[in-house]
Amino acid sequence: MGKTTRKRYTREFKLSLIRELESGKKLGQLSRENNIHPNMISRWKLEYDKDPESAFSGNGNTYKNAARNEELERLVGKLYAENDFLKKALCTLEKRVQEEKQRLKAG
Repeated sequence: MGKTTRKRYTREFKLSLIRELESGKKLGQLSRENNIHPNMISRWKLEYDKDPESAFSGNGNTYKNAARNEELERLVGKLYAENDFLKKALCTLEKRVQEEKQRLKAG
């Protein structure tokens, strides 16, 4: 499965969509015209309404966050593998315990 990348929109683009919303354009229409989910546009609007000056300024840590995400994804993969191993080991152990109980009952 390929790695998907998220689209990035400029501050100017986001502001232009918000201006269109404020001028009376419907959210659904704006969403269809720009092929952007309505929830995303709504989130941008809320962010803008909360603080217009700093809205969409970004955090400047894109590469740092990407590296951290890759590290966490590797860790999650490792933990899934360990969890799978332990589940199988537990299943084997439970089977042996049941066999031993049966042997002792018969004995």
